[in-house]
Amino acid sequence: MELKLSFPADSPPLAVIAAAKIAGVPISTDPTLTPGSTPIIHLDNGLKLRGNFVLLRHISRVANIPDLYQRDAIESSQIDEWLEYAPIFASGSQFEEACGYVDGYLLQHTFLVGHSLSIADIAVWSGLAGTGKRWESLRSSKKYQNLARWFNSILAEFGVLNEVTTTYVGKKGSVKPTASKVNEQQGSNANLAKVNGDAADKEKESRKPTSEVDLPEAEVGKVRLRFAPEPSGYLHIGHSKAALLNQYFAERYQGEVIIRFDDTNPDKESNEFVDNLLKDIETLGIKYRTVTYTSDYFPQLMEMAEKLIREGKAYVDDTPREQMQKERMDGIESRCRNNSVEENLKLWKEMIAGSERGTMCCVRGKLDMQDPNKSVRDPVYYRCNQTPHHRIGAKYKVYPTYDFACPFVDAFEGITHALRSSEYHDRNDQYYWIQTDMGFRKVHIYEFSRLNLVYTLLSKRKLLWFVQNGLVEGWDDPRFPTVQGIVRRGLKIEALIQFILEQGASKNLNLMEWDKLWATNKKIIDPVCPRHTAVIEERRVLLTLSNGPDDPFVRIVPKHKKYAGAGEKATTYTKRIWIDYDDAVSISVNEEVTLMDWGNAIVKEIQKDQEGNVTHLSGILHLEGSVKTTKLKLTWLPESDELVKLSVVDFDYLITKKKLEEDENFVDVVNPCTRKETPALGDSNMRNLQRGDVLQLERKGYFRCDVPFLRPQKPIVLFAIPDGKQQPVLRFAVPDGKTK
Repeated sequence: MELKLSFPADSPPLAVIAAAKIAGVPISTDPTLTPGSTPIIHLDNGLKLRGNFVLLRHISRVANIPDLYQRDAIESSQIDEWLEYAPIFASGSQFEEACGYVDGYLLQHTFLVGHSLSIADIAVWSGLAGTGKRWESLRSSKKYQNLARWFNSILAEFGVLNEVTTTYVGKKGSVKPTASKVNEQQGSNANLAKVNGDAADKEKESRKPTSEVDLPEAEVGKVRLRFAPEPSGYLHIGHSKAALLNQYFAERYQGEVIIRFDDTNPDKESNEFVDNLLKDIETLGIKYRTVTYTSDYFPQLMEMAEKLIREGKAYVDDTPREQMQKERMDGIESRCRNNSVEENLKLWKEMIAGSERGTMCCVRGKLDMQDPNKSVRDPVYYRCNQTPHHRIGAKYKVYPTYDFACPFVDAFEGITHALRSSEYHDRNDQYYWIQTDMGFRKVHIYEFSRLNLVYTLLSKRKLLWFVQNGLVEGWDDPRFPTVQGIVRRGLKIEALIQFILEQGASKNLNLMEWDKLWATNKKIIDPVCPRHTAVIEERRVLLTLSNGPDDPFVRIVPKHKKYAGAGEKATTYTKRIWIDYDDAVSISVNEEVTLMDWGNAIVKEIQKDQEGNVTHLSGILHLEGSVKTTKLKLTWLPESDELVKLSVVDFDYLITKKKLEEDENFVDVVNPCTRKETPALGDSNMRNLQRGDVLQLERKGYFRCDVPFLRPQKPIVLFAIPDGKQQPVLRFAVPDGKTK
């Protein structure tokens, strides 16, 4: 049902129009009301709704997108608060103050309310967009980075907003009148965010970004996608790209995603993997309609296999596997290819029974053994396997291959578009051929490039080798490219999502550096993570300040000087303090240095042992000295029993080669030293760290707490988080450090 929206030509209700565009609510516009009039929606029954907020709430209630407004009592009230706040952006004198307020709020929030888009986001977004060049100049600057990130992400997700701003926002920075109706067609003009390529190429004939891609023959509201991992390992960063792209297209076309476990190989699969894959999917924020299993369709798949055998489109083959592989490569037809239907059905029953004769056989599709594309040279459809299935036990002795099951279940479940990485390109013909033989409609395939990263293995078989050989702690090891592994290392999911979506749905193959991902992560954690102090325990040096406080005293200082939300910490000041050995050897006699968060000091004496190692420093406080004149800014800790023990852990890549060649054995390039632990001392405030907390050790980097404080003799374990800079790994290693 189309709504009619009337408004004054000089003040179109930008938020209402934007909400309708995003929500898939068709409207016609009538910009003929007298200036100063309240916008009106005319309903079919003759009733009228008036006022921006009333119209926004109405659109949210008839929207195709859930939860735009109708949430629990608290979140709905929070949305109301933001709706009342949004008009402040139209006030010239308060504009930048409002930008600063929302920018600060968005430091720790992806959306204004809850964890998904609401009309609060649309109202504030429209308030900013409506100021035109004033906001555009700030958006391109670095003044309000969180606000710009949020604004850009909404524009990227709902490219149709470009049409709204083009039509209604004037070049001089105010909402402009329009004399023509807006094209309200939904979906066909939705734009994929421009995340690759040159901004100069942005304009095309259709006003689409150059990187925009469309799903073939996609209809808004009718797109159904599936993310179909095999439960034979944990979700890794490559799978994450597939999952997030499925969600992206589902949201863009107002469709849905289902999660399907491709559980056709009982030798590799387990409930542990199912449970953890669901956990990882939840971590990524993937919204799905339902969870299914290929094993749900085993009866139908067996019926289909028998149907194809009866139709002469499949046959049973007892050729030994190695010989079969060679014949496929050479284009030689199997001697079983022309067996009678009766003989094939007889052997098929032997396979189902799991008899000795049956286990020698497999079912193959009768496609084309001379096709240059080897994937269509009579692929295997079914094999015998006596291993009990993790869900259904020992009920079946035959299992379908992925090549057979995938096109069947995709069609059976009503999938409209199957997203597959380009490594499967040669199997697309096979997929379509099998679907045709089965008598199903065509499911469209959309290819995207596989995510490849330097020094990284993404094969689950190879990752399993590391687990089984004890070279890592498990699938959540921080050296692993699994979602659980990189999150345990200290990566924020927001950074992973941003990193993947910036690549878009491109089909271009490339080898990505980890540095970009970790640099994105740093931008998220640096503005908010608390600062603490640590000193490497080995060969630490005592600095005695002769005029320092005889009685230690405590000051309460912020954990982050630019972000009050990080909280406060207690810093103890004493006349005897610890500094790192590397700092001690950098100091000269009578040199003035800065003790961070205290002031300057002058080192008067340096004591060394017989081997020339610095063992003690003596000096005086010189608090009136200027910190601008000192070369060395030193972190320090008080000599105190309250210090906590730390184990600072740094990691290297699991392999030593940037990219493996196809015929190269990864075992030959396994890195023998990928983990080093360095004992350190930390400030007493670190007793309050919780597992998963991210912090910065000043002058040492960013860390994630993996094991919190339990008792004085057990160290807090901190994992070093890369910051995206090219730097030596294992930088905290010491000669006697523990390695693995």
